[in-house]
Amino acid sequence: MKERNTVVIVVVVALVAMLCLGAVCCAGAWVALRELGGVAGPPAVGEGTATGEAPVAGGMLRIQGEPPVTLDPALVQDAQSAVYVVEIFGGLVTLDENLEVAPDLAEAWEVSEDGRTYTFHLRADARFQSGRPVTAADVEFSLTRACSPELRSNAAASYLNDIEGARAVMQGEASAISGVRVVDERTVALTIDVPKAYFLAKLTYPTAFVVDRENVAQGEAWTEHPNGTGPFRLAEWTDEKIVLERNDHYHRGAPRLARVTFVLSGGDPLTMYENNELDIVQVGLGAIDRVLDPSNPLNRELSIIPRLDVQYLAMNPEVPPFDDALVRRAFARAIDRERLAEVVLRGMVDPAEGILPPGMPGYRADFKGLGFDPEQARELLRQSGYGDASNLPEIVLYTSGEGGGLSPTVQAIVAMLSTNLGVEVTVEQTAWTRFLMDLNERRYGFYITGWIADYPDPQNFLDILFHSQSPDNHSAYANPEVDQLLEQARVEPDREKRLELYQQAETLIVQDAAWVPLWHGRDYVLTKPYVRGAVYSASIRPWLKDVYIER
Repeated sequence: MKERNTVVIVVVVALVAMLCLGAVCCAGAWVALRELGGVAGPPAVGEGTATGEAPVAGGMLRIQGEPPVTLDPALVQDAQSAVYVVEIFGGLVTLDENLEVAPDLAEAWEVSEDGRTYTFHLRADARFQSGRPVTAADVEFSLTRACSPELRSNAAASYLNDIEGARAVMQGEASAISGVRVVDERTVALTIDVPKAYFLAKLTYPTAFVVDRENVAQGEAWTEHPNGTGPFRLAEWTDEKIVLERNDHYHRGAPRLARVTFVLSGGDPLTMYENNELDIVQVGLGAIDRVLDPSNPLNRELSIIPRLDVQYLAMNPEVPPFDDALVRRAFARAIDRERLAEVVLRGMVDPAEGILPPGMPGYRADFKGLGFDPEQARELLRQSGYGDASNLPEIVLYTSGEGGGLSPTVQAIVAMLSTNLGVEVTVEQTAWTRFLMDLNERRYGFYITGWIADYPDPQNFLDILFHSQSPDNHSAYANPEVDQLLEQARVEPDREKRLELYQQAETLIVQDAAWVPLWHGRDYVLTKPYVRGAVYSASIRPWLKDVYIER
């Protein structure tokens, strides 16, 4: 699942992309600067108000939302867009409530003995929302379109690059992907370059979703009336709201809800919730004490969901003064992550030592990164080629936002760098859509943003974000030893050995101070008692199908 000055944008994981720092990627997506303040969040497995009771017919759900950057699956880079796309479209496979790969348009698949060819069998009842059956040719068209040089999809370069011939199409050297073969109307085979344990999980990312050729042929505005295969169809999209309606043709069973309204503008979300204008909201800093108070009635409606994400400061080693590793390490040592988490963000997040979040395979609870040490920070700066803060070029911190006052997090980071290192920082905000474009073009030397897992595999963090040739390596970090470890991990069949390789790479990345990992998030979500079937997960997945209203 993609995210300049302050930011109070919200990135919801499985619910509404709405609370983060400033990045993107669908489920491994960039997320806007995660300031804990306002919007609906993701449901956590085993939490919420799921029951086994039959729902009443129909039902309408109201959630706070954020406007998507795009509804074209092939172009999705951010969580803000992904939360809608996963409900409107679908692919061969999807993620279930445990974030495990599950059948979607494909009812079954086999993997060849050499581990390179995946043969998928489409469901007989798989249909677009118009009612037209989905065929293997539709899968081939969608993957080829996503890789087309005309579309210039950064996501395709990261998520479809394992398929043989995909790179040739992206580079304009071929018109068809050699590794995609239509066997018959309901069977398609995908061949990858070498066996990779995480390949199937990558197909749960929106870039691999199936789109209707005739729908796309309508022109650039086709996403205003998308003909997807997901549980909901887009019924309305204005500046005030996005409305999804039930898709009665959905192959996994029609959703219980008749309609879901994402409110894009209005008053304070919590006030709207208390006034029964919203059914699910995410709690921000201003109200956290209230909802955590056991004597407050809202406490009984609260779910706390750990999220597979990381918020971070990135430093581009190609941009002075971050071309000096000692400067990068000095910046890392000057930031008190414990204070950010416990004081500024009121204990609503967990301070990050490394890149991988708790719950991610390969996460090490005992890992120690470049901890807070202002004296060591000043010494590192003295040892650097710049010698002193007065010799540094202008430092500009870029973040996503629409202007206005700086967020408490950004203010705290700027103050820490000034107090502990003598470095003065200017902050610049950019609208989220522009921020994502700038990230893709590596325009920033110093920026703050976040990343949320697309699927629970360390490859989705470490390889996609730090391999020197990855299109999503927006900070231009490069270390040949890290590249070698990541390339070994790609093909290592033994799970434990593969995780060890990722851990070695993570250690080097943190010591190089490519990033300053700041915190791993949690969502505090209020759900009305009459909302049933909501199962919140730690990453973005389609979840609205099983929700219903029971008055």
